[in-house]
Amino acid sequence: MSPRHVLAAAGLLALIAGPAAADGFKVSFADPAWNGRQVPSGQHCSKFGGHGATPPLALEGIPPRANAVIVEFNDRSYRRLSYDGGHGKIGFEIAPGVGSATLPAVPGETDDGLPPGTWIERRNRATGSYARAGYLPPCSGGRRNSYFADVIAVERTGDDIEELAEVRIELGTY
Repeated sequence: MSPRHVLAAAGLLALIAGPAAADGFKVSFADPAWNGRQVPSGQHCSKFGGHGATPPLALEGIPPRANAVIVEFNDRSYRRLSYDGGHGKIGFEIAPGVGSATLPAVPGETDDGLPPGTWIERRNRATGSYARAGYLPPCSGGRRNSYFADVIAVERTGDDIEELAEVRIELGTY
């Protein structure tokens, strides 16, 4: 089993008991509307009448060398978007050694008006009438698809990215 899979499994086990955690790196929702069971009302894509944004996330135990966090958003129920940021990858700048941080909500379906210190690391892979810029909020039309995010603390040096810690957090169903 690869280190990435071991960390993901540890994060899933920690989620059952509370916030997602791996090697001291913990992730929880900073907005109580997000509970990990059901995507909050309105936090889905515009195709189905929503105005979704990424959930704000509280991070603790950030590795000291980390200077950024990459969050990969996925839909477990739809194979094409079920891995490696199928719903988009968002980057967040953090100061090395901070230990804890709160990642702001990032608006969905755009690459404009992002909060300071955030960027689209990779746009979503949706196609056809689902294709939008940036992060694609849950967009199953209420078919009870299951969504999650992999939160990765990294050290970025130029074009090089070293993954330092990773946890998974369940976003819920829509």
